[in-house]
Amino acid sequence: MINEPELIEQLKEQRTREQAFTRLVREYQEPIYWQIRRMVNNHDDADDILQNTFLKAWTGIDSFRGESKLSTWLFRIATNETLNFLNKSKGTQSIDDINNTTGLHLQSDSYFDGDETQMQFQEAINTLPPKQRAVFNMKYFQEMKYEEMSQILGTSIGALKASYHHAVKKITDYFELLH
Repeated sequence: MINEPELIEQLKEQRTREQAFTRLVREYQEPIYWQIRRMVNNHDDADDILQNTFLKAWTGIDSFRGESKLSTWLFRIATNETLNFLNKSKGTQSIDDINNTTGLHLQSDSYFDGDETQMQFQEAINTLPPKQRAVFNMKYFQEMKYEEMSQILGTSIGALKASYHHAVKKITDYFELLH
């Protein structure tokens, strides 16, 4: 595990910044990738968003004030990048198009080895609005605490709990319609 206070100090020093940032990327690229990936369902899009996330972190490292953990700051950047990507692409696709695209991406994805139920589960998640989808993924897949989600999303804990509850209800309703 990374010693965040030490890493933050190294990131602030010009002579140690590059090496410290390499350690930062190595430590967080996989969990951040999977957070993004669960939102966009496509490796290439997730990879692009991940690169944008670390680029923004690199260019904005001087603006990191240490009011939250470094990991929380990175997840916030990744979440904002992902939500921006989804909002841009949302206007060009209907829900049916998104679900059809999701199915095609997941079926052709070497990382996805799921069955039809998992495919339907992912399609149900994709019917959620982007921010609600982010809340659901953080809580369900990453088992993130509401306090950390609140820092990442800038939303109250009560609103996050309500959002998660509504997401679960929508996913349940989706499965009831299928069967």
